[in-house]
Amino acid sequence: MRLTTKGRFAVTAMVDLSMRQTRGPVTLAAISERQRISLSYLEQLFGKLRRARLVNSVRGPGGGYNLAKPAASISMADIIVAVDEPIDATQCGGKENCGDDDKRCMTHDLWATLNAKMHDYLSSVSLADVVAHQQGKPTAVIKDCRPGEKSVDKAVEANPEKVAA
Repeated sequence: MRLTTKGRFAVTAMVDLSMRQTRGPVTLAAISERQRISLSYLEQLFGKLRRARLVNSVRGPGGGYNLAKPAASISMADIIVAVDEPIDATQCGGKENCGDDDKRCMTHDLWATLNAKMHDYLSSVSLADVVAHQQGKPTAVIKDCRPGEKSVDKAVEANPEKVAA
């Protein structure tokens, strides 16, 4: 599976949003600060999440983002696929041309089955499940290791009642 920072950051930002939206729209700047993900990168991700109808944007003073539907109806697979993250462990991207002479490699079925299992699992875990599991736990922020970005990996408290939106 080629789950890169794009998919991980999208899931992290959606968990943050879900945990804090009860007090109104959540700004990307606030998510950026709490999760140490660059604001411009979040803007790109949330554009894709909005087009996939997973989030709604609220303009103007006090604006930000809210979930477009209940967290229980948004799966991890929905989020990852929305940001164009492939859930694919095959070398050929499912085209079956990974072996010699553009034929299927000997292990294609193994990786294709793994793809299906990963997709099934990520489809079975809702955003609400992840939020419920996360509530009240101290967590570490994801480290943004892309060139030119500040990297912070200190532990922070992820209790939404103590953190301003």
